[in-house]
Amino acid sequence: MYEERQYYVYIMTNKTNNVLYTGMTNDLVRRVWEHKEKLIKGFTSRYNITKLVYYEIFGTAYDAIAREKQIKGGSRKKKLDLIKKVNPHWKDLYNDGEILPLELE
Repeated sequence: MYEERQYYVYIMTNKTNNVLYTGMTNDLVRRVWEHKEKLIKGFTSRYNITKLVYYEIFGTAYDAIAREKQIKGGSRKKKLDLIKKVNPHWKDLYNDGEILPLELE
C-alpha cells in the first residue's frame, strides 16, 4: 500500500531563544536529532541551535519549500509571532525522539 509522505517546516532556536533557524525536512525527528548532536556543521552547530520551537506539516515537498521560503523571507517579528501562537512558553518540542504536539488555539 502507498504510504503518504509528510514534509515539515520547522523553527529551532538556542538555549536563550535569541537565534532562530528555519529549515525543511521529510523526517523531523531525525533532523532535529542531527541538530542537537551537531552532526551538520554550519550555522546551527556554530550558534548552538538545539531547541525545536515550531513546526508545520505538509503533504508535498513543493508546499513545504514554498512555506519555508515565506517564513525565511518574513521579519523576525513574524517568526516570533508564529512561535508564540502555538508555543507561548518556548518549550522544546523534541522529547526523547518524539515530537510533541503544538498548543493550537
